[in-house]
Amino acid sequence: MVSVVALPASAHDGDRHRTPKVEISAVQADSPGRDNRSVRSLNAEWVEITNNTRNAINLNGWTLNDEDGHRYKFNDYHLAGRSFVRIHTGEGRDTRTNVCQDRRNYVWDNDSDTATLRDACGRTVDTESWGHRHRHRHHRR
Repeated sequence: MVSVVALPASAHDGDRHRTPKVEISAVQADSPGRDNRSVRSLNAEWVEITNNTRNAINLNGWTLNDEDGHRYKFNDYHLAGRSFVRIHTGEGRDTRTNVCQDRRNYVWDNDSDTATLRDACGRTVDTESWGHRHRHRHHRR
């Protein structure tokens, strides 16, 4: 089963009237097919980050972590206004809308995990949790 977690901004607790500037907008933690560690399978596991503002945001130094401490750090990346980027687990060439962690093993737990996005100062910008242990979401203003 492929699971994609995506919640509209209006559904978040405390966020009913304000859309976050930058958010984790979707997660595909369980890549389709067999988990055979192929590049294709690893890259079908991803986290999507959306910039809801009109202006580009410099994500240089921002990080994306899982509960086990795997960390991806953005390097010289600008997220255009009103756009998204998908951070894929496997290897590949980075583009405007897709970047790769260049890992050879899966990061996101299929059953239960939390993705945490932090800015360059280490402040939590957003979290997305899924699975039976998690039922919350947090946005920083």
